[in-house]
Amino acid sequence: MTQSDSENIHYVDVAIMGAGMVGTALALSLKDASLSIALIDSQVSEQLHAATELSDEVESFKPRVSALTLASQNLLSTIGVWDSINPRQVMSYQKMNVWDQLGSAEINFDAAELYCDELGFIVENQTLVSSLHHGARDQANLTKYFGCLLESIKPSPDKADAHVLSLNNGQKIHCDLLVAADGANSKVRTTLGMATREWDYQHYAIVATVQTEKSHGSVARQRFSESGPLAFLPLQDKHASEKFCSIVWSVEPDQAEKLMSQSDERFKQSLEIELESRLGQVEHVSKRYSYPLRQRHAKSYVRPGAVLIGDAAHTIHPLAGQGVNLGFKDVKALSEILLKANQEEIPINHQSLLNRYNRERQGDNLMMMGVMEGFKRVFEQKDPIVRWLRNTGLNWVDKQSFVKKQIVQRAMGLGG
Repeated sequence: MTQSDSENIHYVDVAIMGAGMVGTALALSLKDASLSIALIDSQVSEQLHAATELSDEVESFKPRVSALTLASQNLLSTIGVWDSINPRQVMSYQKMNVWDQLGSAEINFDAAELYCDELGFIVENQTLVSSLHHGARDQANLTKYFGCLLESIKPSPDKADAHVLSLNNGQKIHCDLLVAADGANSKVRTTLGMATREWDYQHYAIVATVQTEKSHGSVARQRFSESGPLAFLPLQDKHASEKFCSIVWSVEPDQAEKLMSQSDERFKQSLEIELESRLGQVEHVSKRYSYPLRQRHAKSYVRPGAVLIGDAAHTIHPLAGQGVNLGFKDVKALSEILLKANQEEIPINHQSLLNRYNRERQGDNLMMMGVMEGFKRVFEQKDPIVRWLRNTGLNWVDKQSFVKKQIVQRAMGLGG
């Protein structure tokens, strides 16, 4: 390495590639550590800081939202972000209604059964990103590299298990630990040759915002059918009318193509039929978006000097809205390990620490992915015996308060 090269290198303890919800949450989780952090993203600062406005029409809402668990709320509170979010842009829901198209099976979850105020919260993704970046704006141990693309990752020539990142603006970053939070198509994961197991769900998710005739009543609704699940997630609106919902409709590719080609009027009718008119007429619908669903899981979340978190490590069917919540659980586990290592003056890229994170998170993520895959397959079955069994099972679970409590506690992120 020449002298000019060394002068152009910024040395940090931790480099986080990806300044979305998960990557920025990790940076904030390490704000009180004696660690220097670089946060890198291809988006410019204005995009990441862009605040969302209170909405009163379907086109004003952002298309992507997150259903946050209480565990995710706790993390955001711990890092000082939750209280900065405008409460009028957070929709807490107290109940969840799940039912099967074929038969009379239905499960109803209620926060009151757990002596809680709510089961979770629906928030626009951009609201979360903006609030996280607002929280990190003056973080003393953080340097931001926004509007920058990663060009290469090379081993450090003078320190074992460290990396040198080259950015497209000519800057180089030397880090002891590289954290990939750069999404499902992670360039870090690919560049480092970290293998994944993945398969196509043969489904597309259609997302949009709708306004309905009846109030959603702070209830999250999910209907299962042979074609795929449909979720109506309640949204907070400017006038608290409780008539706006974010929809996620998972269907096979040919059906997705038909639904995307429908006029707004025809699509509203299709939605109303699919939801069995439980919210009356669908009065307005926003622009629709469609994207393919693919499950992906890294065989290992770690390699010397590098670690994967969030969608870079695992992507999951949106069936239960667990994607970002699993990412926030990654953040909690990794930050606790790094903070303890920092306090005890253990090198933060020590392989034993990374292996501990890998063990802790892989099992939990694989279990959730397996449960979601099982749900998907059970509800795809056309066999009348399987239909009868699942209806019987759902109705039985709905009557078992202890079983329901265990299910909802895990769904809220409070069950281990």
